Amino acid sequence: MAKRDYYDILGVSKDASAPELKKAYRRVAMKHHPDRNPGDAESEEKFKEASEAYEVLSDEQKRAAYDQFGHAGVDGQGGMGGGAGAGGFGNFSDIFGDVFGDIFGGAGGGRGRRGGPTRGSDLRYTLDLTLEDAVRGSQVQIKVPRLAHCDTCDGSGAKPGSSPVTCSTCGGVGQVRMQQGFFSVQQACPNCHGRGTVISDPCGSCHGQGRVEETKTLSVKVPPGVDTGDRIRLSGEGEAGAEGGPSGDLYVQMNVKEHEIFTRDGRDLYCEVPIDFVQATLGGEIEVPTLDGRVKLKVPAETQTGKLFRLRGKGVAPVRGGAAGDLMCRVVIETPVNLTSKQKELLQQFAGTMKEGKNSPRQKSWFDGMKNFFGDMKI
Repeated sequence: MAKRDYYDILGVSKDASAPELKKAYRRVAMKHHPDRNPGDAESEEKFKEASEAYEVLSDEQKRAAYDQFGHAGVDGQGGMGGGAGAGGFGNFSDIFGDVFGDIFGGAGGGRGRRGGPTRGSDLRYTLDLTLEDAVRGSQVQIKVPRLAHCDTCDGSGAKPGSSPVTCSTCGGVGQVRMQQGFFSVQQACPNCHGRGTVISDPCGSCHGQGRVEETKTLSVKVPPGVDTGDRIRLSGEGEAGAEGGPSGDLYVQMNVKEHEIFTRDGRDLYCEVPIDFVQATLGGEIEVPTLDGRVKLKVPAETQTGKLFRLRGKGVAPVRGGAAGDLMCRVVIETPVNLTSKQKELLQQFAGTMKEGKNSPRQKSWFDGMKNFFGDMKI
């Protein structure tokens, strides 16, 4: 019986591209695979036809010969040609692994990637700073534990004077292929773990790892104006790469500790300033703290608790540039404690002189609101 046209078997045109051929073969092969159609002789035959067609058309030389001479140009060359039979599945694993390698985690035809130099891991270090150091900037020393390049073996892992040898299990490819029925699954070589080489005489300093543990002291320049969450990248100060690969980076992340006086909000600082009720009533001049020292603040008469006073330019200059923010001082009127009998007597006399509405307008309006809310209920 005459063989069917390979392009017809896969359902593609004669000018189909390589990706189109692969996609068409995948569709037909998955549909008629023997595992999906046990005991179906017709599906098995179509599966063999599709595999033979793809083996020829996926090879540029075989495809050119087939396009020029037809089946006569490729008979005896294809793994399925000249009577597929059971032996025809011998080379099918290469084809199927090539097409379905992305599903099963490997590439077909022995084209797996070998292990080699890889970049080292990035590291993160959290640096605790006082608010003063964050605002003004500082130079700090930090100690970072990491994996460093082994100087004894120059990162090779092999004893000086020797070198890694080709893995006998995978032949230096770094991967091995396992046959599972009609599927060919490729995985990292269990002997060399994908490197393609093994160390027969390991370095005494790193025990064949090519890297050693160390704690390195680094000097970090903290620019003025940093805040919690800001990061400084130190290039190449992370862990050393495997097999001589480049080192990763070290990211120093800022954490500004709480301050006993100031609270930061972006470029502005906030603080609470306690004053007594005499100062709040009569007004006066008080001292308030700033990061640059003490300054005088004039408190006007009849100041109420919660009043905010702005000291311009006494905040923080942002790390990315720009004018410094402001210091916001919130006045808190402090109730006197531990009064003597004389003081209490004077306060009672003072209270007797207070006139509702005139001396405490906010209190009067609040009580008026309460009366309205409860429908003139006596309170």
